[in-house]
Amino acid sequence: MIRVGCSAAPADRTGRWFGRAARARGLTLIELMVAVTIFAILMALAVPSFRDAALGARLTAAANDLLASVQLARSEAIKRNVTVTVCASANGTSCAASGDWDQGWIVRDNAAAEVIQRQQALPEGYLIAEADDTLALSFQPIGIGASAATFTVCRDDPVGSQERVVTVTASGSVYVTTTTTGSCP
Repeated sequence: MIRVGCSAAPADRTGRWFGRAARARGLTLIELMVAVTIFAILMALAVPSFRDAALGARLTAAANDLLASVQLARSEAIKRNVTVTVCASANGTSCAASGDWDQGWIVRDNAAAEVIQRQQALPEGYLIAEADDTLALSFQPIGIGASAATFTVCRDDPVGSQERVVTVTASGSVYVTTTTTGSCP
């Protein structure tokens, strides 16, 4: 019998040789430290961006809630053929005499004295301020509002650079724009 390719290192079941030539697989301490450093740098860059994205989403949600309530008030005024009011409300049953829109608001049928929709207060630190301190907007049965209004939805603490501005025209149309002035009233 002739032996060919005999060596001192034994072979495993797959026929691969192991021994001194085989290296232990894994990470060295230096490789691990480099990976941790790169991860820390990426997280330092990503966390502020994530906060801005979360802030933008919350502001957009609050602005869209207000927009939807104004559109509902206008459409209900037309549908019911009565004056319908959207107003700031702290208790969810009647219009507030003072305060801001961030305390919540209601959509109210003035003829039936019925609350059509209730909107709860905004989370702590978020504000909705109306430029002229208007606490109520009324829509006539033909869908036209009594006056125009401009609402600023923003973060009070900490002040962010993002805002949403909800504009209601005297004709009853409503739209939202994004600004980055960062001046929360």
